[in-house]
Amino acid sequence: MSQRVVIMLFDGFQLLDLAGPADVFSAAGLLNPSADYRVEVTAVQAGAVRSLSGVTVVVETPLRSVKGPIDILLVVGGLPSRTAVADTAALVPEVRRLAGESGRVGSICSGTLLLAEAGLLEGRRVTTHWAVGDLLAREHPNVRVDADRIYVRDGNVWTSAGVTSGIDLALALVAHDHGHDLAREISRWLVVYLQRPGGQSQFSTPLRAQTPKREPLRDLQGWIEESLDADLSVEVLAGHVNMSVRHFSRVFRTEVGVPPARYVEHARTAAAKRLLESTDEPLDRIATRVGLGTPETLYRVFHRHLKVSPGEYRRRFHTKES
Repeated sequence: MSQRVVIMLFDGFQLLDLAGPADVFSAAGLLNPSADYRVEVTAVQAGAVRSLSGVTVVVETPLRSVKGPIDILLVVGGLPSRTAVADTAALVPEVRRLAGESGRVGSICSGTLLLAEAGLLEGRRVTTHWAVGDLLAREHPNVRVDADRIYVRDGNVWTSAGVTSGIDLALALVAHDHGHDLAREISRWLVVYLQRPGGQSQFSTPLRAQTPKREPLRDLQGWIEESLDADLSVEVLAGHVNMSVRHFSRVFRTEVGVPPARYVEHARTAAAKRLLESTDEPLDRIATRVGLGTPETLYRVFHRHLKVSPGEYRRRFHTKES
């Protein structure tokens, strides 16, 4: 069954907030015909809507003409979104109206501010771009802001962090509708990192680290993320890039900012967090899948990095179906 996705724009919007999710939904249909998402864009007025980068999108249907039902309503962000929020006479009431006719409502980047002004986030846990997290919390004290997350789901409201996290949000929506296998295949198709977990910090293991100047080390980072259950000893990593262990260890630490073993442990921890958030798999299975071997090792790693046990982390962040 086709699902209707409506994405709301305004002058000065972040182009990738639109293009990223739209491409995810398009790829879903290409890879699985049963995952049929129909994307529409709208704004207060029909016509040309200029993005922050200067690229113009032509909107055919103004907000006042959009009627439900809508399966997914998404509000994008952008630097001038505070101006858009102030336009309560035209914009915010339409967001509120369409939200009432939508099965799921989501925001990307600072679009969270629009949802908050529309009264849709009261008492909910949300995330947003790290640069506007304090503003959102200050102006809307009844909203529980967790601005260090990639995306957050609270009931039928999905909020995401800055810019590229809109891709993660769209992947999560597809995974919810059609399973994680399709979401992973879309990630491969779009050549992006495998789907990041919603509870992950906005600064993931690769983003926390420095970007290596050498292409073999950049490729190695991606290989590590996809091969966590393999032998990732320093000797194996050095062999993968055709370096001696001593030279590799020195170069990796210089260019990435952390020793190889620590980078691998952080990557495995992030993957374990994702599985704890999104699955009910037992701890021994998770430990094996991410290359940590045993639940005891998983427990020690979580306490070292997160100061909580895997079980405590799951109880806090596990996604519960509404």
